[in-house]
Amino acid sequence: MSQPIPLDPESIPTQADAETRAMPPSGAEKPATDGARPFRILMVCLGNICRSPTAQCVMEQQVAEAGLRGQIQVDSAGTGDYHIGDAPDHRSQEHALKRGYDISGQRARQLADADFAEFDLILVMDEANERDVLARCPRQHRDKVRRLAVFGSQPQVLEVPDPYFGGADGFEHVLDLVEDACAGVLARLQQGADSKMPPAGGMEG
Repeated sequence: MSQPIPLDPESIPTQADAETRAMPPSGAEKPATDGARPFRILMVCLGNICRSPTAQCVMEQQVAEAGLRGQIQVDSAGTGDYHIGDAPDHRSQEHALKRGYDISGQRARQLADADFAEFDLILVMDEANERDVLARCPRQHRDKVRRLAVFGSQPQVLEVPDPYFGGADGFEHVLDLVEDACAGVLARLQQGADSKMPPAGGMEG
């Protein structure tokens, strides 16, 4: 069984523990394979207008391409209330669309208390998001919170940086990191034994 993941809100994962932090939550339910409740993933950033809507759409597309649309559901939210009801940032929309992702229909919402029970995996974009989410998260759901970036193929990358105050390169970088990390998330979910999904209580290995 994988080792428990440090859940101190102040802790910052290192390269050495990045792989450990990428384990599925130990208390997560198995994704549905027989018409039961689907496995639910929540992407979280600050305002829910750049990184998390991008990650939601990328993850949804990868899930669909893997034929798992009915088994895995994806949503997104922000820790702040700055943009509730707004469409994603126009730059995020433009750069995502260049790669075939249409995020224009999404609308920002704030993380809700109910999300901690309703979602099986809560993927945050950076240390600040992680700290804010864990500060609100009930103890019994804290092991669901992970950084999206540590599922990627670059062990030195621990965050998906906020592109909001930067230029075009920042939005492209976000897409690069998110595509890579989402592929890692999906691969981990497909590593379960019989069901090809992670068993409840964590994954062996």
